[in-house]
Amino acid sequence: MSDEALLAGQIVSGEKELFRLLIQRYQRKVHAMGLSFFHNEEDAADYTQEVFLKCYRSLPAFKGRSRFSTWLYRVAYNAGVNNLNRRREYHSLAEEPAVEENPESQILRAEAKRAVKEAVMGLPEKYRICVDLYFFYDRSIKEIEEITGFPENTVKSHVFRAKKLLRERLENI
Repeated sequence: MSDEALLAGQIVSGEKELFRLLIQRYQRKVHAMGLSFFHNEEDAADYTQEVFLKCYRSLPAFKGRSRFSTWLYRVAYNAGVNNLNRRREYHSLAEEPAVEENPESQILRAEAKRAVKEAVMGLPEKYRICVDLYFFYDRSIKEIEEITGFPENTVKSHVFRAKKLLRERLENI
């Protein structure tokens, strides 16, 4: 049993103050997912709070059959999709912290990131979600299946097709 599964069990058993440890471990990643969904700081902050509230309330349902992060991302994904169904928008790419580099490298990196982001934004929503989870959140195909509810072969197909479309779009740049 993972350390997070044990921690979840302790929280459910009454040691509620330990929940802050899970928040500390995953807050940045959940917030980044919120930025992917909503593309603004205020909504991403509200989303992050909503996800951890849902996680806390649903923690007794976590049985440890999957990694805690997979279970949490499923909660986060569902919260994002439910909010999107109300808004009908999805902005892609997890935010990365700035890396110190020379000005020329910064410009080249920013231009490359803009081109990739633009290409990803042009993908169908179902492809973007799978690409984000696979490349930017480092989730396995199996975990994406658990998070999105798409069958494994569908996830593989979405990632494959998205990569093909991205390759075609970025070849001309």
